[in-house]
Parts: sequence; structure tokens; C-alpha cells
Amino acid sequence: MMALRLIFLGPPGVGKGTQAVRLAALHRIPHVSTGDILRTEVAAGSDLGKKARQFMDQGGLVPDDLVVAIVARRLALPDCEAGYLLDGFPRTLGQAKALEATLAQRKENISRVLYFSAPDDVLIRRLSGRRACPKCHANYHVETLPPKQAGTCDRCGSALIQRKDDLPGTVRQRLDVYKKQTEELVRHYAAEKLLSEIDSTGTVDLVGAAVERALAP
Repeated sequence: MMALRLIFLGPPGVGKGTQAVRLAALHRIPHVSTGDILRTEVAAGSDLGKKARQFMDQGGLVPDDLVVAIVARRLALPDCEAGYLLDGFPRTLGQAKALEATLAQRKENISRVLYFSAPDDVLIRRLSGRRACPKCHANYHVETLPPKQAGTCDRCGSALIQRKDDLPGTVRQRLDVYKKQTEELVRHYAAEKLLSEIDSTGTVDLVGAAVERALAP
């Protein structure tokens, strides 16, 4: 059976993480998240982790070459031999080309790139509706997962908060940054005949069915 090597792209709030977890479990391949890898390397105190921490502690972006090196190390582990799902990586054209060069050395290639999309107003509503408990860290949503009593955590009774990143104005800025950052990347994968766009406005099951169709031989 051919290894399934996938890339999931999409703006904040589009639901690609949910689909990534679901598909990785279905196909029994690792769900590889750049954020998780970075945190693991930092926690382990590896040479790459120490370098990444210098940028993360200053609130800056980890350079492309360092991110690619950390991802390449993860993809070289035995559990990735049968395939993997890269969630939110690469984020720039530079990262994509560096990844392709790394895979070419191992005589591997990406099977498919799925780009999850939804209108801005849908994404803003999804993200700005999120609420969190500052004490027990339970998560809610005013529309899809409301607490029993508005504004109050079901678990511990604390007042729920809206994170600064989820304020409508901030969400709009995050979406604008994402578009500028990935527009070139999306065009690149489309030109390579690897891209499938997934409409993420439906239910989790409907979007999951669209994902399976996109991956069908």
C-alpha cells in the first residue's frame, strides 16, 4: 500500500485540526502538528529545541530553516514510514520548497494537499464565539457548545472569558495575515496539481466526507 503523505492547510477557525485528528486515526498515520513538535523539542532540551526557544521566548517566529529541520527530524521517525499528516505546515512558500528538497533526498513526495476554506464571516463567528474558563481551562462556544448558564463554567462555576485572540477585530487581522502568508503557497500547490479545496462550512461529518472524496483514487 502506498504511503499517504498529506498536508492540511487552512485559516484559523476553519476546522482543519478536527479533520486532521479524525483522518489520522482513520488511516492510522501520525498527525504531525508543527506547534506540538516545537514544544516537544523545547521540552526535551534538544539542540534544535534550544535554538527554537530563543525565538519563542522573545515572541518571534521561528525561522523557516529551523522549523523545517525540526519537522524533518519528526518525519524521519519509524512511525512516519507508512505516511503522515502535516497539520498547518508548511506556512510559506520557502518552507514548502525546503520540505520538498528534504523529501526528495529520501525519494518521497507529498500525496495530496487539502486546503480548507470558509467565508471570513463564518470564521469570525466561530472564533469570536469561543469562551474559556481561566481556572479549569474548559472550553465553550456561545452557539455550538454553550455552558448551561451563560457566562459561567459548568465544571467549576468560574466566570468565562473571551481570549484577546478571539476578539472580532483581532480575528480579522489574523485572517488577513494568514491570507497574505499562504496565498503564494496555495497557488504553488495548485500548479503542482496537488491541491484540493475543501468547503468547511458544513458539519464535521459532511466535511469529513468531502475529505475522503478528495483522497479517493
